[in-house]
Amino acid sequence: MPLSTGDKLGPYEIVSPIGEGGMGEVYKARDTRLDRSVAIKVLPEHIANVKI
Repeated sequence: MPLSTGDKLGPYEIVSPIGEGGMGEVYKARDTRLDRSVAIKVLPEHIANVKI
């Protein structure tokens, strides 16, 4: 699920990609409620849907 600058996930606004690997993608984002930077990791669907 690639995200682009300006995309929103709830109160978080994507600023830029940080990195990616086998376990997902990591983005720098801004928490619009607290006005601070955060990191968001987005898991691939095949990992996110694993039942434990």
